[in-house]
Amino acid sequence: MKWTSILAIYALFWVMSAFVLLPFGVKTHDELGVEKVPGQADSAPANFRPGRLVLRAFVLAAVLTALYVLNFIYGWIGVEDVDFLSALRG
Repeated sequence: MKWTSILAIYALFWVMSAFVLLPFGVKTHDELGVEKVPGQADSAPANFRPGRLVLRAFVLAAVLTALYVLNFIYGWIGVEDVDFLSALRG
C-alpha cells in the first residue's frame, strides 16, 4: 500500500473520529451552572475544547489506520468474511 493511500485513509478516519467524539465531554451551561448569553440555544456547549477534540481524534484515527493497514497486510478480515448475503443466494 502506498503512503499516499495510507494518508488518505488516515484523513477519512480522522474526520469520522472527530464527528464521533464531538459530543463526548461537552456540558451545557445549565449542567455547569453558568449563566447563558441572551438568545443562546439551551443546548450550546459551555466547555467546548477543540484542542482536546483534535488530539483525541488524532489518537483514535492513528489506531484505526494502523488496524486497517495491518488488516490489509495480513488479511485478517476479508470480503468473504463480511459477505452475509451469500447464505441467502444459496
